[in-house]
Amino acid sequence: MADPKKIEGIKGDALQDVLDKGDKMSKAEQKLKMHPYDLECWNVLIKDAQDKAIEQSRKVYERLVEMFPTCGRFWKLYIEEELKSKNFENVELLFQRCLLKVLNLDLWKFYLTYVRETKRSLPNFREKMMKAYEFALDKVGIDVASGSIWSDYVNFIKGGETAGSYAENQKIMAIRRVYQRAVMMPLSNVEQLWREYSTFEQGVNEIIAKKLLEERSRDYQNARRVTKDYEATTRGLLRGAPAVPPQNISEEKTQISMWKKYIAWEKSNPMRSEDLSMITKRVMYAFEQALLTWGHHPDIWYEAAVFLEKHSTLVQEKGDTQLAQTWREEVAQLYERATSGLLKNNLLLHFAYADYEENRMKSDKCHVIYNNLLTRTTEPTLVYCQYMKFARRAEGIKSARTIFKKAREDNRTKYHIYVSGALMEFYTTKDENIALKIFELGLKKFPKDTDYILKYLEHLCHQNDDNNSRVLFERVLAILGKDVAWPIWSQFLQFESNVGDLATLVKVEKRRCSIFEEECKVKETSLLVDRYKYLDLYPCTTQELRAMEYEMDSDTVAVARPVAAPAANPNQREPVRGVARPDFAHMVPYNPLPSSSMRANAMFGYPIPAAAAEILMNMPPPHCFQGPFVNVDALIKVITEKSANTFEEMIEKMSDDVSVEQYMQDNHPRPEKSRKRGHTEGDDEEEMETSSTAPPPVFDVYRLRQQRRLYAAS
Repeated sequence: MADPKKIEGIKGDALQDVLDKGDKMSKAEQKLKMHPYDLECWNVLIKDAQDKAIEQSRKVYERLVEMFPTCGRFWKLYIEEELKSKNFENVELLFQRCLLKVLNLDLWKFYLTYVRETKRSLPNFREKMMKAYEFALDKVGIDVASGSIWSDYVNFIKGGETAGSYAENQKIMAIRRVYQRAVMMPLSNVEQLWREYSTFEQGVNEIIAKKLLEERSRDYQNARRVTKDYEATTRGLLRGAPAVPPQNISEEKTQISMWKKYIAWEKSNPMRSEDLSMITKRVMYAFEQALLTWGHHPDIWYEAAVFLEKHSTLVQEKGDTQLAQTWREEVAQLYERATSGLLKNNLLLHFAYADYEENRMKSDKCHVIYNNLLTRTTEPTLVYCQYMKFARRAEGIKSARTIFKKAREDNRTKYHIYVSGALMEFYTTKDENIALKIFELGLKKFPKDTDYILKYLEHLCHQNDDNNSRVLFERVLAILGKDVAWPIWSQFLQFESNVGDLATLVKVEKRRCSIFEEECKVKETSLLVDRYKYLDLYPCTTQELRAMEYEMDSDTVAVARPVAAPAANPNQREPVRGVARPDFAHMVPYNPLPSSSMRANAMFGYPIPAAAAEILMNMPPPHCFQGPFVNVDALIKVITEKSANTFEEMIEKMSDDVSVEQYMQDNHPRPEKSRKRGHTEGDDEEEMETSSTAPPPVFDVYRLRQQRRLYAAS
């Protein structure tokens, strides 16, 4: 709603516009509470913020860049609003926040424009400007669209005033270095830069120009080739869009596939360079560009980190320890950006980050990662499980027990933490008593959780502890309600089937049937199947199981066959595992009852469906289909035998040699019509009269030839 103080004195249409605008703002804010990534609502807020002073709209821009921290367009809007109010300190702080993390070309160009316009009055302006250009080219200079930055840099150096021959030579060398770096890059304007470089060298010294151009010609041709391949590979890529969580739509999947194709192309080293650092830089720049739009996809972050880690190992093997260490730190920074930014609640990248730091022997950093994740997530059970495993690997069982104690005290954890702790003790210390004590602690906290009880029973069964297993079965079945006890009874029966005798098995079945009377009456045969099945082996065929309405697992197919199986039908398809198919044997033809509103069809004997009847009404009547009907096989044979260069020549040869009708009669005589009962000579005469009055065919070869001869004669 609009502020009452702000609408005082406003009347007429202006007042209505203010009220409508306030209503849009209110609706946008309400919608963003439910859908925080709704771009249409954010555009409403941005448009309203641009009409206000920066002091009033700064909170909106802060919310915007916090929600979309990788969108260069939104950062640029924010900085432009600060720049309008000449808040230069805020502008530079914003540049510091976004430039290194958002490698957006338009944002970097805006940064160079800001330095050029605001630092012009400084005495060391040219030095600062050249540093800014070098800084920008180091970060985004390998972008194909960065050719304008290279050109501006060269023109800036050319525009500098020099005094003396030494300064002039330094200027020439600086221009030459920039040109030589630029023409080696696959840039959109690389051909223009090459022409400018050639003109520059010719103007400096024609004698050495030829030698210098020949030395760089090969690199320039390579850059031209890669530029064309780049344009073909990246055609259709979506750039600059705000990063939103995965939507799982076809357009998104297509874009992700195209980005991964582009990254794979960069990994293939299209520049054919032997410099591993240049290859790595180009691939990582491709990853950075993909993350600007698809930063909510953890697989892209992880693939980038794995690639950089792999190449750090390669340069380590080649002896460049310093570069390897630098890249390892960049891998850690990449994980830190992901886990503290867009994917701060993603468990997968946090676990990968912790494993990476564990490999670097930085246990303290791993503790920080896990503790930060525990404070952020609302479901910490999996985090505690992985945290215990890390503590056991890195610091021993005592540290893992400390984490387990902390997890027990956290009310948010589920039963999985007790299963994980018990099995960790059992496999690590080989002490069965400690594992059983942990299972008992979990049973006190989750006495009616059937999933946990089944895990406890599974552990006891694997240890051949029959007595304790039976005791546990009796304990839990005494307290569980009827609605949740069925899986425990089924496990009890399976246990007795494995270790007990038939009398005990039948006794347990009777006990279950006494509790589940209605279910057992309906599923009496199905319960017998449960007794004799083993894993995915069933005592009946799939058709028999379906006939008795037995519920099978979705990925299970009954493989039991009768003793005397019938011969296999070669035309019958084998059942596909995991795919539900209808039972064609039980299908009956469509045969609805006759209806007074629909006339029965003479051919099928039942009313035609409404949709089919409508199609038949729109189709032409049968007497419209009278021909001529072409014998396609004969026509193709005529065409192949009459080899001609043009259609007219083919017609001439056909007409001079033999007519199509004669050819059809000679090679494909029409079968005699069978005389039906009641067929008389009068019927033949009537048929001849009908054929004599029929219209000529639409495509008559002889008539066409006569018309062409008359036209040529006239």
